[in-house]
Amino acid sequence: MAKRTAVIDIGSNSARMIVIERTSRFGFYLINETKSRVRIGEGAYEQGGLLQEFAMERALEALGGFLNIAKSLKVKKILCVATSALRDAPNKSYFKSLVKKELGLKIKIIDGETEAFLGAIAAANLLPIENGITIDIGGGSTELALIQNKEVKEVFSLDLGTVRLKELFFDHKQSVKKALAFIHKELDKIPPSFKTENAIGIGGTIRAISKAIMQRESYPLEIVHGFTYEIEKERKFIEKIISASVLKLKKYHIKKDRYDTIKEGALIFLEVLKKIEAKKVITSGVGVREGVFLKDLLRNSNYKFPANFEPSVRSLLDRFCLEEKQSRCLYKITKKLYETLHILFDSDRKYEKVLLIASKLANIGVKIDFYEHHKHSSYILLNSLEYNLTHQEIATISTLVRFHKKKLPSKSAIKELAPLLPPTSIVNWLSFTLTLAEVINRDLSCPEFEVKYKKGVLTIISPSRLYLAKEESKNLQKPAPFAIIFKEQA
Repeated sequence: MAKRTAVIDIGSNSARMIVIERTSRFGFYLINETKSRVRIGEGAYEQGGLLQEFAMERALEALGGFLNIAKSLKVKKILCVATSALRDAPNKSYFKSLVKKELGLKIKIIDGETEAFLGAIAAANLLPIENGITIDIGGGSTELALIQNKEVKEVFSLDLGTVRLKELFFDHKQSVKKALAFIHKELDKIPPSFKTENAIGIGGTIRAISKAIMQRESYPLEIVHGFTYEIEKERKFIEKIISASVLKLKKYHIKKDRYDTIKEGALIFLEVLKKIEAKKVITSGVGVREGVFLKDLLRNSNYKFPANFEPSVRSLLDRFCLEEKQSRCLYKITKKLYETLHILFDSDRKYEKVLLIASKLANIGVKIDFYEHHKHSSYILLNSLEYNLTHQEIATISTLVRFHKKKLPSKSAIKELAPLLPPTSIVNWLSFTLTLAEVINRDLSCPEFEVKYKKGVLTIISPSRLYLAKEESKNLQKPAPFAIIFKEQA
């Protein structure tokens, strides 16, 4: 696969392009995202699906701009897919030929099942979920995919979208009752196997609703990918969005560029949630575009990352880690300490994963500035460590890295993220374990050692003298009153 790949997705409402750079075999990160509200499907649903000249001209202009960006970024591979509006259009061949002639861009029109599959492999690989049903509400269609054990088992597509609903009902001031009858007729086609507690929300409508909920609740993180909420808790809020006048949508934290279709999208969303009997929504910041990229990247591995692979962790190590050997060493030492100490604070090993990820990434900020590297590392992790991790895990990893110093995290310093963090006592133990691991490797020799804990004494036994470690350990703030003793192995 090319080092830089652009993926263009022409939807009924918007056209978007992402540019992704690969950093290693499975490591990658986003370097550009561009969106244009081309509304290629505008006016089509009242004309038997026929694409209108003004909409095609808009799309042509936007795609030309996308290609300029791709050229400027030296993209080597461009993948372009189109969804509902084009696959429904009697004149789709004309538009494809026009784009090929004017821009040299080849468009692949995908069916609804393929669209559902692409969104699902993105969610299965880049969200911390095992099971669920993806819901991708677009302008012309809604796609569903059943995920079990991170594998896509079934897919389904409905001719039900925000622009379609708007043009058929809301633009003509027809009653919500008629729109609901249309929605229910489509939902009756969904197979009975599509039942789940976990709904995975894909697409602009669902992201807009999640962002509104986050803002209303003063949520500690600004990352929408992975944001989770209970449906019953937020149902009334979503119903208010549906019934609100356009002028009052701002009151519900809906951005202006969503005013024209958010009510239709929210109505579809709530009805789908009822139909599949979902209790929780996990918001996905990824969808068809990322799915197109991953289908290409993972084509030889059954569209799945290797077991226990963390794409964000790998990407950050590829880009920011100056000494991966030292990163592996800190991981090794941290793991050995945890094996002895976890019985004191984490007997069910609930927090082992976050501690070990923190140990791998603790010093990536050195590439920016050595003296404040812990702060830089923490900031990078809080804003870039998003794939396949929960918000609680991201917040905890960032906090541990921020405080891998001599002192334990203070309550005032972690106040903002506190709602997402484990109890303070556990944060302190995790922080101490990571800090002690750094102390043991203070001379960067990655020493061999054994560790024992008995009756309030933590003993480090090593054939190395560990002089710097002994000296620095005297100033460590500990999560409980106990002694640290270094012994030189004969």
